[in-house]
Amino acid sequence: MNETLRFCLYLLVMAGVTYLIRMIPLVFFRKKITNRFVRSFLYYVPYTVLTVMTIPAVFYSTAYVISAVMGTLTAIILAYFKRGLITVAAGAVAVVFLCELIIPLL
Repeated sequence: MNETLRFCLYLLVMAGVTYLIRMIPLVFFRKKITNRFVRSFLYYVPYTVLTVMTIPAVFYSTAYVISAVMGTLTAIILAYFKRGLITVAAGAVAVVFLCELIIPLL
């Protein structure tokens, strides 16, 4: 199977799965969901999925895992003290950059 055909097949499968995920709740749940547990669960699903997709990328995006850990801790600390998004991102990047410069010297 050539690469173009394989890509088109993968694209069609992905489009079908994406469509089904969005269409099925609209078909089966016509009334408003009143169960507090289900509503709470559905509220947190996007945050959970985003976290699960982001965290592994954070730790494998640098040359050294320790620099990724230091950057993540910096971001958590800055966010805890209610700093803005730009400040948190810039602080984490700066710490990772410094760690990447220092670690090879050790």
